[in-house]
Amino acid sequence: MSSQSGQARPRHVAVIMDGNGRWAKNKGWPRLVGHRRGAERVKQIVRACPDLGVNWLTVYAFSTENWKRSTEEVLGLMGIFARYIEREADSMAAEGVRLRFIGARDRLTGKLSQLMDGIERRTAGNTRLNLTVAINYGGRDELNRAARLMAERIAKGYLGPDAQLDLADFLDTAGHPDPDLVIRTSGETRTSNFLPYQAAYAEYEFTPTLWPDFTPDHLAEILDKFGMRERRFGGA
Repeated sequence: MSSQSGQARPRHVAVIMDGNGRWAKNKGWPRLVGHRRGAERVKQIVRACPDLGVNWLTVYAFSTENWKRSTEEVLGLMGIFARYIEREADSMAAEGVRLRFIGARDRLTGKLSQLMDGIERRTAGNTRLNLTVAINYGGRDELNRAARLMAERIAKGYLGPDAQLDLADFLDTAGHPDPDLVIRTSGETRTSNFLPYQAAYAEYEFTPTLWPDFTPDHLAEILDKFGMRERRFGGA
């Protein structure tokens, strides 16, 4: 891994991990093999982030639209998520990683939801890296749920007409810093309903590298490029 000193580094990096299926297809393997390899790549990137100056990492694992995929692939993905949590719980706790999840949990299995709850509690005190995994997440769905929650609080009288309302306080990411940089792998240039509110002023990087091939060195190179960008946030 390489990095250039003296440059601004993103505190929070978000990643659309795309290309697992194509990676497997290119090799003549089933799509789930690509997803399993992608999960292994997540572990490598998570371990590299603190040394690269990244304190927050958010990864897009499964969108609200991914339910349209075959039943075999969806069930396989849910199994991969559960095994990842079970296998990585000890190392995350030991390495200071705090793991949280965003997205609606109503369609997830009871076992997966319990595993998610358990590792969130177990790693709640960790501070070396904040890892957020988006499962059954969609930006529009998140905004709709946040708006409903805000309306409910107002209707019940918890929030009066003079309250300083901020929609961000009702999002799944309440309390998280906004991403400074969003990376999408695989060559696609869509944002795919990922963090539309939070990433309003993020820098974007689209790389042709498929996610299973995306190494810490690729990440370090993109972080160096980020340091050369001028971020004005609407100013002159």
